[in-house]
This record gives sequence, C-alpha cells and structure tokens, in this order.
Amino acid sequence: MILQRYTKIFLLSAVFFMAIMAAGCLDDVDPDFQQPPAQHFADTFSPEDNWLIYWYICGSNLESDNGAATKDIEEMFEAQLPANVKVLIQAGGSNEWQNAFVKSGATNLFLYSADGLQELVTAPDSDMGDAETVASFLQFGKDNFEADHRVFVFWDHGGGSVFGLCHDERTENILTLNEVRDAFAAVYDANEENPPFEVIGFDTCLMATYEMANTLYGYAHYMVASEEIEPGNGWQYTSWLKSLGENPAMSGARLGQVICDSYYAGCEDAWTEDTATLSVIDLTKLPNLRTAYENFGIEALRLSAQNPRKFFSQLGRNAKNSENYGGNTRENGYYDMIDIGDLAENSKDLLPQTASTLIRAVDDAVIHKVHGPYRTKGGGISGFYPYSGNDQMYAMYTRVSAAPNSQKYLYHYLLRGSIPSEAEEILASTGLQELPQPLSEGETLFDISNLEDLKIQVDKKNNAFVQLTPEQLENIAYINCNLAYLDEEEDIILYLGSDSNVKIDWKKGTVTDNFDATWPMLDGHPVYIEVSAVQDDYNLYSIPIKLNGERVNLEAAYQYSTNSYKIIGARRQNSEKGMADKNLIKLKTGDTITTLHYGMTISGDDSDLTEAEVDTFTFTKDSNLADERIGNGEYLYCFEFVTPNNESASSQFINFSVDDSGITTNEIEE
Repeated sequence: MILQRYTKIFLLSAVFFMAIMAAGCLDDVDPDFQQPPAQHFADTFSPEDNWLIYWYICGSNLESDNGAATKDIEEMFEAQLPANVKVLIQAGGSNEWQNAFVKSGATNLFLYSADGLQELVTAPDSDMGDAETVASFLQFGKDNFEADHRVFVFWDHGGGSVFGLCHDERTENILTLNEVRDAFAAVYDANEENPPFEVIGFDTCLMATYEMANTLYGYAHYMVASEEIEPGNGWQYTSWLKSLGENPAMSGARLGQVICDSYYAGCEDAWTEDTATLSVIDLTKLPNLRTAYENFGIEALRLSAQNPRKFFSQLGRNAKNSENYGGNTRENGYYDMIDIGDLAENSKDLLPQTASTLIRAVDDAVIHKVHGPYRTKGGGISGFYPYSGNDQMYAMYTRVSAAPNSQKYLYHYLLRGSIPSEAEEILASTGLQELPQPLSEGETLFDISNLEDLKIQVDKKNNAFVQLTPEQLENIAYINCNLAYLDEEEDIILYLGSDSNVKIDWKKGTVTDNFDATWPMLDGHPVYIEVSAVQDDYNLYSIPIKLNGERVNLEAAYQYSTNSYKIIGARRQNSEKGMADKNLIKLKTGDTITTLHYGMTISGDDSDLTEAEVDTFTFTKDSNLADERIGNGEYLYCFEFVTPNNESASSQFINFSVDDSGITTNEIEE
C-alpha cells in the first residue's frame, strides 16, 4: 500500500509545481452584508455618578513583540475624562514594555483621570497569571476609590473555557476560570440582584463562553467578550472611554453596546472585521440560560444512552456545521469552542424537547452583539465541544466549576465510552433506570476499522464512490476528501490537503467524489489546505505558509455566492499554553510567501510525513487565491471518515488521470 493514513506528512519535489498552471480572482466579501440593527438602551444612572474602571493589563508577548498594550494605553490618552470617571490600571506580565512609564520586572499601578496619568505604586514584581494578583488589584481599588459603578477589563491573550486567559510571559502562568472566580470572591460577596461590578469585560480571545459567564454570575451585571479570536487592534479605548466620559448616566448595557460597536468600527478601519465577534451578555439572565443548557445536555445524555452511535454521529454532524472558534484543525490546533445557539439550531430535530428553549435563552441573555461577514451564525455565547477528541482537553474542562454537569457527563460518554455513575440520578429523573454497560477492554464506542482501506468503486459516469451500510454510517460524524499528486518517475507523493467537497447521501449511504481537476492556488502556486468551518454560504480554510520567513497559518474564506476566495489574514500557531494568537497579520505588497507542503517518496521507507518549503514568491496588490485547474498528471484521491470523537480512517486510494481531454478515474490494483 503506497499510503496508509492521511495523517502522515510528505516530502516534496518542485517538479510537481512546474506542471501546474494557475490564475484567479480574489473577490471582496458580500457587499450586502450588514450588522443587525442595534437596540436602544436608555440611560439608567445619574450624570454625577462616579465610575471606576479597573484595567488589568497582562502585557505578555503582545507587548514585548508588538507594543500592543502600549498602543491601547495611548488610545486611552486620547479620551478626555471628567472628574467622575477614572481608570485604575495594573500593568505587568511582559518581558519588555514599549513605553517609558511601565517598568519591566515590577507591578505597575496607575490612575488615569481628568488630571492625566498618575503613577500610584511601583511594587515588586507579581504574577499576572495568578488569582492572588487579581484579588490584590481588586482590593486596592475597593480600599482606595469610592465608586457608584465599577467596570473590570481583562487585557491579554485568551484560550476559551479550557485554557483560560492572561498568560504571564515571565512566569508562564495563566488564569483559569476557577481562579478568576476565586479572585473576585476573595474581595466581594456575590450578589445576584446587585452585583459589585456593572460590567466585566475581556479584551482577549475566545472568552464569550457560557462557562465564563456562569463563573462571573453574581459579580457583574453584564459581561462583554468575544467568541472568536480577536484581531490585534482589540477594543477601541478612545471611543468607549470618551463616550462614558461624555455620558456617565449610561447603563451598563449601553456601555457594553458602545464597546462592541466601537470595536467593530475599529476592526473595519484595520480591515480585520471578517471573523470579528463581540457580545454583551446580561448575566442576570444566567439562571434561565443555565437551566436551558443543563436540560439540553440532559436530553442529549438520555438519548445517547439509548443509542450512542446513532446519536453521537448526528450530534457530530450538527457540530461540524455549527459555528466554532479558534480554528479547530490539525494545522491550527484546537480550542474546542462551539456556538451553543447554533448547535441548538442545528439540533432541533435531534433534541426536540430542549433545543428551541436553549435558543431562546441565548437570545434573551445576549442583548447586543457584532460579528463579521464570516461569523454570521453565532448567537453570542460559546461552550465546550470536544472537536479534538483529546481526553486531556476534556479532563481540563471537567475541572471548570462553572461547566454544566450534564455536558461533562455527555462528553465523558462520547470520549471514554461510559456514563459516569454520578449521572445515574440525572438519567433516572428522565425515566431511564439503567445505565448502558461500560465497554469491555479493547472495545471502542466507534469502530471504523472496517473503513480503513475501504475499496473505492467507479460508477458508469466515471465517478468514484463508496457505499456505506447503516451500521458504518452510525460511526461517522463527517467525511472529507484528501488529494495527493503522484509522480512515479520522480518518486514523489505530495499531499494537497483535505476538503469537505464531497457528495454525501446520509440516507442511502452513498459517498461520491466531486473532483473537477481544480484546487486552490495562490498566485499560481498550489497550496495545502484544511477546512476549518463549513457553513451554508461559506467555508473557512487554513493554509500553512511562511510569511517573511515565519511559519504562520493563512486564513481564507470561500464564498459560495461568488465562487471566490478572500484572504482574511495570517496567524501564528497557537501557543503550547493554549493561548490564541491575537495578532491577525494582514498581507501586504512586498511580503515574501513560501508555500509549505507535506510529502514523501514512493520507494523509500518513509513512515512520517515531512514538511517542506516549496515555492517562494512576492505578494502584490494583484495577488489572488482562486480555484484553478491543476496540471496534467496522476492524482490520488481518498475519502477520510471521521468519528464523533475525532478518530479517522481512510479508504483505499483511487487514481485520477488528468490530461487535456479531461479526467479519467481508475481503480488502483492491489
């Protein structure tokens, strides 16, 4: 067998690229895209009320590498504040600061007010990724400043419900959600009717999560955060601080709206709005949302206990087609965050008793949101979903106190093949008296061993297809196609990537190729792709490249209405600590791009794929990403079957011969 599994990586020869001709066009996003109409939030306070904004700036590498925190502080300086609006700042957590007033290796406390910037304390260094540091900052503000309304803003990296936020570059520590709760609880008592903070916000990535909102219940009236990775421009501090200064009577809801709207306007100015998101969540609505989300998980748990393979395969398909955040591919890494409203929308038939209620609860809690044209399906609150199938990620999730038990039990079953005994009482309340038997040693919940090397057939129309049984379908969440170039003379096999472009009849079990001898190419150079999002009107792709010598993942969107791609930008790979790269790099004229591919020799003993640099060229104002005809030659094509817990199996390969007359499909002799 030439190839065993798609998860290998391949050595490359430039001979292949000499055979490929390319051109293309790059269209802008749908010109008809508009934000939904905003609600009007009335003023609820007195213009004389005092506001204190706590700004917790963990500079991390965002500051040491790019001066991102300094830029936002300078934005603040452009806002002239009245005497009753003050900003209390703690800055640390970075190896180096790109300004003259924040000192490295120290805890810096400042006050910005009508009198300008005042240095309050320069204390010994403290760990910005530690709950005690947050608590000390909270206590300092409480002890030294009277305020009618308090706002707290976290600034740094974020990594969703599993990883947390605020990565101190010096200590490598990160705040977990439990630690955030502990910090606030150390200084304030939770008060559901009159919480101590009007707004708690996150100028970080991926923190508009149910688990984060539930963590903060009782400590804030409103939460402002992003479901998706934020671009580096972040919040627009001039605009929202100026607005608050001009109208201290505004409600927390109105302040959240101003933060969202000014953020999105800033993204538009920086051309980073494509996948931007920001939500205002009314935390007083958490009890209803909590009940709805718990019940959603309970119904799912009960149905999974009755027929686990059938249920989880359908849930996996629904999740695949739901808006998810952080990339969630092999190239990007995984954050395992899904929009819970979109998952519920896609699961109305699967979970008829609870899905609609959850959708309404999300809509009720999210009082304002903004989103880019390639993030149109989200309801404003995300939650954990184990796209990665990684048991360690799941174990970290189980330690989040604010996570729903029903979801923990559901994903325990999905990933570990058994329902924990703690779920017995919950299931008994639904009328299910007996738990499924745990798996025996060596048994797996999803068995796709009979799909490995499944033979591909050719129909009368020259299409490659496989016919799956109902039992096989019950083990599959989704199916991708994989394409490779084969050159026996040069002894080369080259992988081009993985796509969702296959025709699937889930009722009949027929899976058919949709190969048309085209592939995405950047300025005539074929690229390796992985699909990261599948929506009704667009797909999102991740493309590994080197940009000016640095390895990054290029993000691109394919718009069905125009049959064209848009390059969104590039990001560095996720950090080992799970922090998303906040810096969206916009490609510009003069940038040097090197395509990266994976390949191996045919005759050698290669057992692993090898990444190789292939073509290097200069990005110009006319550069394009487009589907273009691949060169004449031999191509290997297979179907990749993926289980609900992210295990995969690949069919046998079939050969597509491409020449000037078209495509010939040939079965490969064993």
